[in-house]
Parts: sequence; C-alpha cells; structure tokens
Amino acid sequence: MSYTVPEPKLFACTQSQALGKEIAKAYGADLGKVIFSRYSDGEFQPSFEESIRGARIFIIGSTHPGPEHLMEMLLMLDAAKRASARHITAVMPYFGWARQDRKDKPRVPIAAKLVAKMLETAGATRIITMDLHADQIQGFFEKPVDHLFASTLFLPYLRKLKLDNLTIASPDMGGSKRAYAYSKALESDVVICYKQRAKANVISHMELIGDVADKNVVLVDDMVDTAGTLTKAADLMMERGAKSVRAITTHGLLSGSAYERIENSRLEELIITDSIPPRQESPKVKVLSCAELFADVMHRVHHNTSIASKFLM
Repeated sequence: MSYTVPEPKLFACTQSQALGKEIAKAYGADLGKVIFSRYSDGEFQPSFEESIRGARIFIIGSTHPGPEHLMEMLLMLDAAKRASARHITAVMPYFGWARQDRKDKPRVPIAAKLVAKMLETAGATRIITMDLHADQIQGFFEKPVDHLFASTLFLPYLRKLKLDNLTIASPDMGGSKRAYAYSKALESDVVICYKQRAKANVISHMELIGDVADKNVVLVDDMVDTAGTLTKAADLMMERGAKSVRAITTHGLLSGSAYERIENSRLEELIITDSIPPRQESPKVKVLSCAELFADVMHRVHHNTSIASKFLM
C-alpha cells in the first residue's frame, strides 16, 4: 500500500507577512488563514481559520523587537498545539534577543535561553532559523534546530562583483570565525577590527588588525543595529588606504539613525536579507531575499531529506 505524505500548512505572523508570502510562493503553497482579534488595551488573540489537526505546520515569524513579535509567535505556537497539530515548526529567519546569550556581568538575564524555553513550552517541536548571533544558542533547545547560513545567498552575490584584491573583514573579534569562513570560500585575506564599547551601541575605541591598503574590503557580520560599528569600521579602513568598503549583514535591524549613518558613511553598499522587513529604502542598502532558502529547507524537512548543504559556508 502506497502512502502519500500530506502537504504541510504554512502560516505567518503579522510582522513577517511579506516574507511569509514569498516563502509560500517559493514552496508552491498558499499561506493559511489566521485572524488576529485585538482588544483596546493592546492584547491580541490569533485564531487559525482552518483545521490543522494531525498536520505538519510551519509558523513563519521573526522575533525582532518589540516584544509583541515574540509574544505573537508564542501564542501562534500555543494555539497550534491546542488544535492538535502533529508537528509545529517555528520558522524564525531572525531569532531575537540572541545578543543576551550569556551573563557578561552580574545580575543580568540570559534572554536567549529564556526565549528558547518559552518557544518549546508554547509548542514548537522544531526550530528553523538563520545566522544566530552565537552558535551555542542551538544548545539552549531540547528540540531540533536547523541553523542556516546566509552565506548561501551572499557568496554568489560577492562572486558576481568580481572584486580584485578582495579582503574579508570582521568588525569585531567575535565575528572572526565568520570572516575566516568567508575568506576561505573566496580565497581572500582577512583583517579584524578590535573595538571597545563605552556601553551598548556606543564604541569608545576601534583599532584595525591587518593591512587594507589598495584592497576592496567586505565587512561581514550577523546583524546591523545602529550601524555605528560598520560605519566606523568603514571609515577607518578608508583612512588606512582601502579602495572600497562594503558590508554584508544577515539581519538588518537598522534602528534609530542607522540609515542616516549609512548614507553619510564611506560604505559603498550594505547588503542585507529580508529576514526583518526593511524600515525604509536607501540607495546604499541592497536587500537579498531569503525566501527560497527557507522554502527549500522546509520542503526538505517535510520530506525527511538532507539539509546539510545549507549549513556550509
């Protein structure tokens, strides 16, 4: 007797509707219908408007600030669990609160661990995400985590540019592993910036380790928030004789005056993905879609085929 695996159902949180539709299109499916009832005080309630009993479902939603985005994902997971879905995968292109992955001083939380536990308690049986701020966050989960790399999008783009004297740069010591992986794939040199912070989002001092004279430099990072680090690094490298400086960062938070900083900086361009909806357009900001990457991985997960190629630089 032959058995046909039923197709999964795809849903999207409100903050990721645009990306959710693109993922569903790439998957070859339609987004399922969810309605959100909202109270005047801001409380909201999601409701699946179709049966999901016994189904595999994917809930797409990045959990970038503010906290209502995370709460929305948690409520969607809980609703799916209580509606007897068989497998519930949280598809989180951007895993928020990931910068709080350890205690870096006394009396502070480890928010990434807390978020992991809340997702599991709410009902997630699997997590699919991309470029976590710290690889060890995968260990915060007891459920399977598929950790994808946006390098599968960025490397083809960089190769098309055909930059001579290419050098990969990390804007801080923590990103050196990522920079070395890109440099290996592109057969280029590596330089690293050493920075000291006065407080969160404020850099007091930055130094460059390595030579960038007459080089086309590409800064690589997992996220860009205020763009203070990237723009300061770009200016420093141009002062040291670089021919050009670009930046690739997976998650474009771009909060506060980030767009203004980028446009006034010596960055040639900033390349990001659409894991987070861009707040505005900028001539210096290019957005690459991650929809096909996630659709492909979701298809492989559903049909129990290997996704090892998506983990490689």
